[in-house]
Amino acid sequence: MNHPDYYHTMARYNQWMNESIYACCAQLPDGDRKADRGAFFKSIHGTLNHLLYGDRVWIGRLSHQPYPNAHLGQDLYANFDQLRQARTEMDAALIDWVATFTPDWLAQPFEYTSNIDQQVRLLPTWLLITHLFNHQTHHRGQVTTLLSQLGIDPGPTDLPWLPLA
Repeated sequence: MNHPDYYHTMARYNQWMNESIYACCAQLPDGDRKADRGAFFKSIHGTLNHLLYGDRVWIGRLSHQPYPNAHLGQDLYANFDQLRQARTEMDAALIDWVATFTPDWLAQPFEYTSNIDQQVRLLPTWLLITHLFNHQTHHRGQVTTLLSQLGIDPGPTDLPWLPLA
């Protein structure tokens, strides 16, 4: 799992899926996006904010530039258009960031303190990067379920449908 091409593919997949999800979400009135639908972060909007928060925290940790002044569950952006713009910028930055990965860097152990339980952990860097992408997929799955419940079909979401570029 420590081959840089894997992470480049996952970053492209992440960008593609986020573009698709945000296009679907743009069809909804703000009240529908922000309605508590029983998801981990209550609403579609809250879940999208959480995804951005998670990416900022993990990338900040792993690049030794911690993301300050935010906490789990906090809405980073109340305005959907601003959230969408921040997501677009994060996805581009993520693609640029993974282009810097080397097998040696991915194999190194990485120590961090969890924001959830304050425990210090030492894990291989490749595992934490894999978690970043797994976390995105997990919560986007929640958003696609909520969109489906609202009658919006997000289209294909599986990796083999990633457009070749």
